[in-house]
Amino acid sequence: MHDKEELLKGIYIEIARCVRCNLHTTRTCSVPGEGNADAKIMFIGEAPGFNEDQQGRPFVGAAGKFLTELICSIGLTREDVYITNVVKDRPPGNRDPLPDEISACCNFLDRQIEIIKPKIIVTLGRFSMARYFTGITISKIHGQPMRRDGIIYYPMYHPAAALHQGGLRKEIEQDMLRIPRLLEELKCAEALLVPKEPPTRQLGLF
Repeated sequence: MHDKEELLKGIYIEIARCVRCNLHTTRTCSVPGEGNADAKIMFIGEAPGFNEDQQGRPFVGAAGKFLTELICSIGLTREDVYITNVVKDRPPGNRDPLPDEISACCNFLDRQIEIIKPKIIVTLGRFSMARYFTGITISKIHGQPMRRDGIIYYPMYHPAAALHQGGLRKEIEQDMLRIPRLLEELKCAEALLVPKEPPTRQLGLF
């Protein structure tokens, strides 16, 4: 098995056994995340919902269907990217995750990012956005990338927002369509940093 996949599998086992917060008392399944261990793009949502809790997979309900459509709109599949959440167990009644619950899962998410090493981290919703963008609302910052330490952090509305506010659907779709260009720009920037080999000297025959 791929080394990265083996490391991620170890984290999944830890998450399934985790009792660091009270969410473990109400979960059906933990939802660690899934996707390509070498993904260039990582999507981070907020917390599992009912369907995710039942299946142990992220974004499999109505919001997940929309996310899958968004990923397909840029020529990719779910198997090409990595999808996870800030919190790995479902909060009861789909309420917002509490600070201690987010803190309990923080180490798992940090390690997932460290293993996968994505080029772009797409935050879906305000709780994942808050990890990287502080003191600002998602309505003001969505679709505006921030580059730090070789990673582009890209805030987007949570796909579920389009289900509750139909007017946001177009904005979410447009924000998603900017991602391939960001990836290409990052690729070009990295190419400029690669030192060029000096030209090979042709040795004459004596």
